[in-house]
Amino acid sequence: MKIIILGGCGYIGSVLTDILLKKKNKIKIIDNQWFGKNISSHRDLKIVKKDIRNLKKEDLNGYDAIIHLANIANDPSVLLKPDLSWDVNVLTTMKICELAIEAKIKKIIFSSSGSVYGVSNKKKVIEETDLKPISIYNKTKMIAERVFLSYSKHLNTTIIRPATVCGLSKRLRLDVSVNMLTYQAYKNKLITVLGGSQIRPNVHIIDLCNIFLHFLFAKKSYNNQIFNAGFENLSILDIAKKIKAKTNCEIQIKPSNDPRSYRLNSNKLLNTGFKKKYSVEDAIEQLIYFFDKKKFKSSNKNFNIKTTQQLNVK
Repeated sequence: MKIIILGGCGYIGSVLTDILLKKKNKIKIIDNQWFGKNISSHRDLKIVKKDIRNLKKEDLNGYDAIIHLANIANDPSVLLKPDLSWDVNVLTTMKICELAIEAKIKKIIFSSSGSVYGVSNKKKVIEETDLKPISIYNKTKMIAERVFLSYSKHLNTTIIRPATVCGLSKRLRLDVSVNMLTYQAYKNKLITVLGGSQIRPNVHIIDLCNIFLHFLFAKKSYNNQIFNAGFENLSILDIAKKIKAKTNCEIQIKPSNDPRSYRLNSNKLLNTGFKKKYSVEDAIEQLIYFFDKKKFKSSNKNFNIKTTQQLNVK
């Protein structure tokens, strides 16, 4: 299949690209490369350095599917440049839909976010649960979903709402909970937990990529459907304890001003036949091994907010 990955050089995209190339697909990445290229050359890979706001029909011609990962990600980065975030995360979504129709793209998979549910005490947050986004980032994701759904008569779009992603990538993020706490344990032999009782759903980065593949190559149409993608609902303190068990670090608990706590139920996804293969513990082990082997030291590129602060982009 010939596939366009918008944001393919990022945390998730760089892993997804490698998986798709190994399966003999032809890939075109369109990415502004704010966080670097992160992808090795390959005969079946074309990389276009371009802001998705500047997409043209010619960029999409001749391809079968789009996986849309490109966005201003996480709450702090969006708050830094709210207008840019509305432009990239929402207004450009409409442009993507219009151009995809013109280019006769057969399928789109959109990576939304499990955070669109906002704070919830429900033990079973399913796809039909009311959306109550509490941040600008959450709101941009919710409205982008609605844009795609409004084109359901013309596009075959499947929407995925991922939990917090964890695990290794060539563009490693250290501002997501499991990765961040594991790096603290490696670097400082100490994990600082703010609060700790907050529940976060988690998904391993390879499982998430395999979810995209699951729907990309599905024989059945999942047009206009939404799927949660999170398998382990863990408190921040429980995550820290799993890391402590593998690193013998200390845990320090401090008060938190972030009360956000929510779970995801992904039975709808599992009922399509998808099977998860990886766990939070797998991600922790992989990260520890990588940090030790590479004598890893973080940089601004590992944190969305630090990179966004340096950009002179409007």
